[in-house]
Amino acid sequence: MDNRIKEVIKEKGMTAKELAEKIGLSSVSLYNIINGKQEASANTLKIISECLNVPFWQLFVSPEEVSKEQGTGLRCPVCGAELELKQKEVQDE
Repeated sequence: MDNRIKEVIKEKGMTAKELAEKIGLSSVSLYNIINGKQEASANTLKIISECLNVPFWQLFVSPEEVSKEQGTGLRCPVCGAELELKQKEVQDE
């Protein structure tokens, strides 16, 4: 699975070596995770996201990719049209 850990590390002004030391992972293991040569456990990814101070999902997609201007990303399985989501108003009883 592709990830954007390398980009987030750069955005945070860190190096992969610094991150590896901070989370107690070998540099080789972190480089392998970054380059898709090794799968990381959910717990390791959680620790990485916490150390980088970003939500877990940002290790895989950028905020720009999920912005409202991009739409929902959900498509009708029949026609392929993008689905528009609206929040349902809750009425007080």
